[in-house]
Amino acid sequence: MTLIEGGVILTVDDDFAIHDPGWIVVSGDRISDIGAGTAPAEVRSRATQTLDATGSLVMPGMINAHTHLFQSFFRGLADDKPLLEWLRQCIWPGAVHLDYDSARLAALLGLMENLRSGATSVIDHQYVHVDDQIDEAVCEAADQLGIRLRLARGWADRNYEPVLTESADVVLERTSRLRERWLSHPRIRIELAPLIPWGCSDEAMRVTIDQARSWGVGTHIHCAETQIEVEMSLEERGVRHIPWLDSLGALGPDLQLAHSVWLDDDELDLIAKHGSVVVHCPVSNMYLASGVARLLDMRERGIPIALASDGPGSNNRQDMFEVLKTTVLLQKVHHLDAMALQPEDAVMMACRGGARAFGSPEEIGTSDELGQLTVGSKADLVVVNLETVFAAPVHRPVSSLVFCCSPADVEHVMVDGEFVVKDGTINRADEAAVLAEATEVAAKVFAKAGVRSRLTA
Repeated sequence: MTLIEGGVILTVDDDFAIHDPGWIVVSGDRISDIGAGTAPAEVRSRATQTLDATGSLVMPGMINAHTHLFQSFFRGLADDKPLLEWLRQCIWPGAVHLDYDSARLAALLGLMENLRSGATSVIDHQYVHVDDQIDEAVCEAADQLGIRLRLARGWADRNYEPVLTESADVVLERTSRLRERWLSHPRIRIELAPLIPWGCSDEAMRVTIDQARSWGVGTHIHCAETQIEVEMSLEERGVRHIPWLDSLGALGPDLQLAHSVWLDDDELDLIAKHGSVVVHCPVSNMYLASGVARLLDMRERGIPIALASDGPGSNNRQDMFEVLKTTVLLQKVHHLDAMALQPEDAVMMACRGGARAFGSPEEIGTSDELGQLTVGSKADLVVVNLETVFAAPVHRPVSSLVFCCSPADVEHVMVDGEFVVKDGTINRADEAAVLAEATEVAAKVFAKAGVRSRLTA
């Protein structure tokens, strides 16, 4: 039994209760008790280990609800390019040269970055399958580090880089094998993830959505990320993205819509009606100049919103603290309204909204198990130091968390009741060794691809 006491406990429960100071008890993989003030003597006497969190904030682990871990090798290679040009000139040339070893290292690197930025759960939209073992490599990296992973097994069956294209039959066969391999794992789950509307045929969409629902898992897709993609849909299919998804029967609580920038009122109404989840990626949307998502209109309609970094190729970080701050500031400046969003709103999206995206009733990680510190919820939590020159003096802990803190302030990270980061150290991997090997392997990948950088010069 672990007792964490003395810090600010940010529960992110339904009432957004804050215990300042407070205490929390972890038994096994669950939170068994929580309270304000000092822990009772009886609780302290039963604790097998006690962590003094004085001067720190204890919060639920954030959920990075959309990223591409393989892109940990791609940072900074395609700055100043819009999405389609970025894909053709950067992502495709390098991705076709990935294999098991390079994918494992990229995933280790990316998942360590997520842990260090306070994310205990990650949805990886993994669409590179030039080597059939790449998906395995990503799952094995997550297993090694102890992080919670939902591998959204991506696919495209048309209009895409040929080496990265698969038929629906191949997708289902490979995904079935992958799912069976990881089905009993306590933290890793597999779902299906059509890549983009213009890369997926109607027939393949219907087949994969039906299969996902028969497995009791979700479907994850890029949606209305850029204006030109919506125009492409109108030209080819005569409808925008959400009506197209509706015509396929795809809309529902099990659908995760990454980006969702270019949506009209009718589309927002359809999403709200069916309870689908929007995954907001503000830093990536700014980096690629894709646009500003209509978060305020979504919130007004009660649409669940999760937050994400997107891949390191279009961010170029997986820093959930940066995502928290950017989410709030982008809406304020876009609407010229200082009250547009508050820090509490961003935290709710990153934790409870993320849990909504990550979970499904039939699978582990339902929305009441993750994203909050309440009795019975999973013991996924983060301890963030507030006693730094960047945050102190702390007048309002939530404000300090969102506007002042960074990954450098993450002291401890717990997943399933285990400290996977303790005193700033990754416990399950040699971080320096991973960095060195990843840099060496990345150089080889991009040398093969003919992509020039300081590593290949």
